[in-house]
Amino acid sequence: MSTETVKSAAKAPQTASARPLAVDLDGTLFRGDLFFEAILRMVFGSPFNIFTLLGWLLRGRAYAKARIFERFTFDPATLPYDQRILQWLKDERARGRRVVLATASDRRAAEAVAGHLGLFDAVFASDGAVNLKSARKGARLAEAFPDGFVYAGNDDADLKVWRRAAGAGVVNASRALAAKVKQNFTVERAFERETNSARGLLKAIRPQQWSKNLLVFVPMIAGHGWADPQAWANAFVAFWALSLTASAVYLVNDASDIDADRKHPRKRKRPFASGDLAPAWGLAWSAALAAAGIGLSVIGGVLLMTLVYVVATSIYTFRIKRMALLDVFLLAGLYTIRIVLGGVATGFFPSDWLLAFSCFFFLSLALVKRVAETQDLAARGGGEIMRRGYASDDTHILTTMGVSAGFIAALVLALYLQDDASSVLYREPFLLWGLPAACLLLICRFWLKASRGEMHDDPIVFAAKDRWSWVVAALAGACLAGATLLQFDLFPNR
Repeated sequence: MSTETVKSAAKAPQTASARPLAVDLDGTLFRGDLFFEAILRMVFGSPFNIFTLLGWLLRGRAYAKARIFERFTFDPATLPYDQRILQWLKDERARGRRVVLATASDRRAAEAVAGHLGLFDAVFASDGAVNLKSARKGARLAEAFPDGFVYAGNDDADLKVWRRAAGAGVVNASRALAAKVKQNFTVERAFERETNSARGLLKAIRPQQWSKNLLVFVPMIAGHGWADPQAWANAFVAFWALSLTASAVYLVNDASDIDADRKHPRKRKRPFASGDLAPAWGLAWSAALAAAGIGLSVIGGVLLMTLVYVVATSIYTFRIKRMALLDVFLLAGLYTIRIVLGGVATGFFPSDWLLAFSCFFFLSLALVKRVAETQDLAARGGGEIMRRGYASDDTHILTTMGVSAGFIAALVLALYLQDDASSVLYREPFLLWGLPAACLLLICRFWLKASRGEMHDDPIVFAAKDRWSWVVAALAGACLAGATLLQFDLFPNR
């Protein structure tokens, strides 16, 4: 449906009791901003695209929107629509009212949404020459509906549209804007904002994932630095430096994954994908968190390792996560980087044994994560994980790899106990045999849960909520403490 056809078809006379209802798209019908998301799609596809984008913007926003939506498509079926507004539109249309979509988004995007929803009698949108926003949108609607129309919007820019309208629908607006519209215009319907940006931000930075950064304490503990207060202080600074930096990276990662997350049964509830948090705000907070994390890393003397972590995660986000197998190896490497960073911060550098164990153990956990995703994909009919490089048929081979890596991690621990270093560092090294046993038990539990389809797609989150994982971890800690503090002389001639 072209814009010109819409205009001529929309000029039919309207009665006062059945004025057409025009509804905005971004922020009103759809909890998000299609243009900004298209920019993210373009930049995350290749950072060099930013120069192309700047060239388009120099020719105007309408031109830039047209060029972007020519090259970068989206699936309108996955968008987080406001179900309250959809129901309102359905009810009004059932009563015989004319319903139209009026948006500053490009015509291609608007017509894709309209075609999917099947609710609109007409579409008004930007066309590559005119950016249909604010006063221009009001003028276009007033021209199409000279007998009056009702307009539903959400933004300050919509005030100039409401001035040309006979009535207003206020959707997801701020309290200040809602009060202003109520005071100056006739409000037909008002829908309060359901999303909470603060709650969305808290969810997006994933504080539950900070438990991974407790690995910075491992070199100090393994190196018997229990009584070194400076090491503890440095480890705490490193922990917060890494946690804030990691949260900054999570925000960038989720912004790059909006399309894929919306196709996932659980990830579609993430703040960016669900519309609970605007990506622009999230990326602004990402910059602030990154600055704070880098500042703490300078104080803690771990700037270089923190930058290594940021670079590695950025490579993962922009490239490696699309490459099967390379992604899980890099994920395992990121865990090992945390341990190395802790060693640099505390002065207790991890041994080769610890690093070898870390590589194999966390490779197994990374593969658990991918197996959970391929199983979930198989349950939904098969195919390929979007932007991941894995297919539902890969579950068996990935399971074989993951179980093997986990068993090798336990073997590394067992071989370490044969090293003379264990008898020197521990008073009763025999108790250390509880560590490979605990490792095997955890690995077996994780993979058994994965084989049953009961594993969360992030095994660290699963372990944090699994009481048996806590019990096994406590027993392992007791064995380590007992080997350090106790001496039974069970094998005096050893």
